[in-house]
Amino acid sequence: MQDDITGWFEWYSNFSDIVEISSPSELHGLLTGIVCVTEAPTPEQWLLILSTLNVPALTEHQLDILTEETKDIAHALAEDDLDYVPMLPDEEHPLKDRVYALADWCAGVILGFGLASGHIRQDERELIGHLQDVAAVEFEDSDDDENGEESYLELYEFVRLIPVSLAVGRKKITVIDSSLLRHVHERVEPKGSSDVSNVVEMFTPNRPS
Repeated sequence: MQDDITGWFEWYSNFSDIVEISSPSELHGLLTGIVCVTEAPTPEQWLLILSTLNVPALTEHQLDILTEETKDIAHALAEDDLDYVPMLPDEEHPLKDRVYALADWCAGVILGFGLASGHIRQDERELIGHLQDVAAVEFEDSDDDENGEESYLELYEFVRLIPVSLAVGRKKITVIDSSLLRHVHERVEPKGSSDVSNVVEMFTPNRPS
């Protein structure tokens, strides 16, 4: 996995300054979790979705990158060859940075999936639980060795396929039919927010930033 192949450098340079989201990897996880449930949002829908998370409006260039990456993710999750790849720093980065980026990505998937679906099926609870475990991971200095590298790779290969499992068997719904824009609609007609808030709270890992 190399940064110039995965697009990490471009992704990081465009989205690392969004303080409302922990990291660019969490943003990529957010996209992934959403398109496990819905069709790929349009640029206009992305602006509304991100506004519910208090993210300032993106530039046109940022929005183009976000929209195209979302389409790529949706395509990868729909394929049978399991080639979906999280947006993470490569092995040239310190192991600690990669571990926490993976944790952020897991947190993003959880958040995006919860925001889009508003509920989880019984068979999805275990998968969400695995993501929560990784999102809460802590890195110790003693982990920075060959065994730590092997453990990271095993963990990476395990969790990167969870979105594929979450997407399989789901008929994609439109963004309008999902719960993604419910909070936007509630600004006009406030009702029914408690259920979604409870779901997102349940999905959101308790991990130090």
